[in-house]
Formats: sequence, C-alpha cells, structure tokens
Amino acid sequence: MSRRCEIILGPTGVGKTAYAIRRALEVGSPVVSCDSRQIFQELKIGTAAPSDEEMAAVKHYFVRCIPVTRNYTAGIYEVEALDLVNRLFAEGHETVVMCGGSMLYIDAFCYGLDDFPEVPLQLREHLMECLRDEGVEVLAEQLKELDPVSYEELDLSNGQRVIRALEVSLYTGKPFSSFKTRSFKDRDFEIVKIGLERPRVELYDRINRRVEQMLEDGLEAEARAMLPYRDLPALQTVGYKEMFEYFDGKYDLETTVRHIQAATRHYAKRQLTWWRRDTDIRWIKA
Repeated sequence: MSRRCEIILGPTGVGKTAYAIRRALEVGSPVVSCDSRQIFQELKIGTAAPSDEEMAAVKHYFVRCIPVTRNYTAGIYEVEALDLVNRLFAEGHETVVMCGGSMLYIDAFCYGLDDFPEVPLQLREHLMECLRDEGVEVLAEQLKELDPVSYEELDLSNGQRVIRALEVSLYTGKPFSSFKTRSFKDRDFEIVKIGLERPRVELYDRINRRVEQMLEDGLEAEARAMLPYRDLPALQTVGYKEMFEYFDGKYDLETTVRHIQAATRHYAKRQLTWWRRDTDIRWIKA
C-alpha cells in the first residue's frame, strides 16, 4: 500500500483550511494541522483557527490542544506529528492531509531539524525582557557581533527567531549558525506539497477583511485575557503583539487594526519568499 501525506500550504489568508477540509473529505482523512499558533487552546480568534463547524466536519489534530504556558517547539512537533501520521497510516489511511502555514513546522516534518543545545530558561526570559524593553533592533545588533551569518539569514523583525539564535550563541560561545548541518532525514512515505496562491491584491484584501472580522468576533477580549502571558513565546504573534501595544496606550484602536493588517500582509510575503525556494511545491489557484 502506498502511503502519502499531502501538505496544503500557502500564505496566511489564502484559504488553506477550506481547501484542506474538502480534500480530507475526498480521501477520507483527518486534517493534521501544521500551524504553530493554532495549536494553542486560548488563541482561537487571532490565529484564525478552524471554526467549530469546520472541526465538526472533519477531525482535526494539533488545533487548540495545548495551553499557551507550554513551551512547544518545532522539534517537539516533528516527533509528535510523525508519530501521529504513522499511526494514521497504520489504521488504514493511504492519504493523510496536513494543512498549515508554519514554515519551520513543515520543514521539521518533511526533513527533520538540526540538534540545537538546550538553553537555560533564565537566559531566554532575560532576552524576552530585553526584547520588550529595548526592541528587536538591539538584540539583532548583538547577534550581528556574535553570529554575522545568522544575522544575514534571519528575518530580523521576528523577535523569537532573533532570540533563539542569540541565546544559543551566548550560552555556548559558538555561533548559532555553526549548529546547522543541513542534513535531511528520510521519511518512509511520500510527501506531496500543494501550495495555494491568489493574486496579491486579492490576497491582501482577504487579509485586511479577515482582521476586521477578528475584531468583530472578539479579538480584543481574547487578547486582553492573554495579557498576563504576553511575554511567553506563544504570544509573540501577529495580532496579539499589536493589541498589547493598544492596551499599553501606544496607539488607538483604528491605528492598531492597520498595524495588524500590515504585519499580517508582511508575514504572508515572507511565507511566499520562503517557499519560492522549494521546487517540490505544486502551486495551484485557491
């Protein structure tokens, strides 16, 4: 029996969830999420997690299943997602549908991750405080001194990525980039990547309208409930970060909405840039 995992990927707002559900119904598969934020229980609105109706239509895994207080990583996801997919194959599924837009999660599942050293939580907490108090630019400059290779490769607007590279460099005394072996692990099943795309104007309009809908659906209350956890990795997320600044009085609500829309569009652009290097993706119109 051939075993096949179809990964439905694409930029945020393109329509991955609806497409994946249709495909899952066609092949009789559940949907295995590869979204690094929809996995958290408390983050339903701001992550555009599948609705209750969508969850009822097809069984979903890795959606709203762990608390934001748990430090969940791409490395953990690699192990748990592989275990789940292999169990689904063993249960008789010939095709398993995976869906999401988290680049690192998808790469971890497909190729495996390099082995990076564990870093003391106190160091990470210190860097998180620096990120909040001084901004990502200060941390990026420190990374530039310790690891110029990572400085050139990373998205320096992503505070979590900068902190991860910086904490390893500080703790080990070796550049974060030196731990990357780029060795791919073999998977004993076929992986098919299907990328959904739309014209940029259409995609950006969908993103803008979705952010407005999130506000109508209660994003402000959801984000306010997360204020005690604002420094946790799970909350370093587009939508919540901007709402926290609104709660701090930095911006009014109208400006905050524009900031969320702009940040989401920028994230979509980065996703597409990341995936354009992957020639295995078959791109189709959403």
